[in-house]
Amino acid sequence: MTLMTLLLLAAALIGIGLYGALSQQSFVMLMMGLELMLNGVMLAAVAFWAFSGAGTPEGQLLTIIVMAVMAIEMAMGFALVVAVFRAKQADMTEALSELKH
Repeated sequence: MTLMTLLLLAAALIGIGLYGALSQQSFVMLMMGLELMLNGVMLAAVAFWAFSGAGTPEGQLLTIIVMAVMAIEMAMGFALVVAVFRAKQADMTEALSELKH
């Protein structure tokens, strides 16, 4: 694979994730779109690292940090979804008119 192929794939993942995050009404699908965008960024970072030829571990370290952020984001996001569902019985973004009690 070439750098251009990997960057096109990363751009496609970011584009699909952006479309998914902006067009979906379900909280879970919204978070899946965000995850796809982060995966695209991660793929681009790894591609640049692999084709830079420097051999330094900055690309790998950035990828590990992004993966940790993704795990934290998903855990907090699902906790928020469960809390909203328990309080309002709503699993769609359109069903919420306000976030106050």
